[in-house]
Amino acid sequence: MGHHEPAWRFHRDTQEQPSLGALNGSVPVLQTGSWLRRLLGFIGPGYMISVGYMDPGNWATDIAGGAQFGYTLLSVILLSNLMAIVLQALSARLGIATGRDLAQACRDHYSRPVGFVLWVACEAAIIACDLAEVIGTAIALKLLFGIPLIVGATITALDVFLILLLMRRGFRALEAFVIALLGVIFVCFGVQIALAHPPLQAVLGGFLPTAEIVTNPAALYIAIGIIGATVMPHNLYLHSSIVQTRAYPRTDAGKRAAVRFAVTDSTIALMLALFVNAAILILAASVFHANGRTDVQEIEQAYELLSPLLGAGIASTLFAVALLASGLNSTVTATLAGQIVMEGFLRLRIPDWARRLITRGIAIVPVVGVTALYGEQGTARLLVLSQVVLSMQLPFAVIPLVRFVSDRGKMGALVIPGWLKLLSWTIAGLIVALNVKLLVDTVTGA
Repeated sequence: MGHHEPAWRFHRDTQEQPSLGALNGSVPVLQTGSWLRRLLGFIGPGYMISVGYMDPGNWATDIAGGAQFGYTLLSVILLSNLMAIVLQALSARLGIATGRDLAQACRDHYSRPVGFVLWVACEAAIIACDLAEVIGTAIALKLLFGIPLIVGATITALDVFLILLLMRRGFRALEAFVIALLGVIFVCFGVQIALAHPPLQAVLGGFLPTAEIVTNPAALYIAIGIIGATVMPHNLYLHSSIVQTRAYPRTDAGKRAAVRFAVTDSTIALMLALFVNAAILILAASVFHANGRTDVQEIEQAYELLSPLLGAGIASTLFAVALLASGLNSTVTATLAGQIVMEGFLRLRIPDWARRLITRGIAIVPVVGVTALYGEQGTARLLVLSQVVLSMQLPFAVIPLVRFVSDRGKMGALVIPGWLKLLSWTIAGLIVALNVKLLVDTVTGA
């Protein structure tokens, strides 16, 4: 932004900017030393990505899945997590190899109308994601402090100041904040699982896929919700950008090493996300399903029933604390993703606070409206719907991503090998097929 312009002006860049502007290449990494010490410099982006995999939207689908079908859908959580690991690895690879994030790569490759459609789809996904965060944070505030949902939803607009404060301290401060909150979520669930002590054999059995998932429409609806809630479209844009905050040498050897470290970082972090998602479902299965409460679908019902059914007063509080940490964390990453998408597709640079308030405002309005009209039951439905909307947006991010990383002209020496290309297209095909089925079922009322 030019010095002579007022700070509030929306600004279209005429020349190309690196992804995330001044933050690009701002985090130093070691070039020599042990593998572990070098890896430490790259740890961070993976954890920021993993946030999207345990945001409040996942909670609703995981609770409903566990309460209704016991441990059956654990295999879906495992499958969607493995798909996420592959897709996030591709996303990091694209960012490092080309020096472009996914939004910039789409802008370069596609005609303006196609780029515009992709941008709209991605913004819709970010708003759906934001919707889940607003509802999740508002519910957590209500459960912990008795704040009414409408007031809680409005309070969530203030998180924009928290993010600006962190951004001023540099990218590492943002990552440290996210990792600290992830630690809180992890500990909360560790304690709850210990209290519930679910039967190990049933849990392990749940990780093996069964035919019921596809043959039972109710199970399939929740399964697609889980995949939609797990593999996040905006995360693919986000990851391709934030891996570039590392100051690795922009040479072939430097990029190759950076890809290895970045993929290790995201894979470890996503295993943590797998634990949290599986823990929510295991908790719902061992506490609700086992006690015949297959009707539990809402976060608030889960909160009210956890302590009495587990016989431990702290269980519900831990659940709400983890939910608040999850909502706050998702806010940070959705804000960054919004910035990357807008700057990448439109080359439009809007002050952070302005863009944050716009997206957050769009998300708060339906929450407040639905709560006022339908009471609090409406927000639970809105939450699951937001996850279905998210899974509908997935092909718009996944197909361009797989196409770009398979293109030697764009990726040079870092183009993906044949087996990975086959696997990636299979994942993309599976996602599209599930979405088409969900859409048909929804339209025909099956």
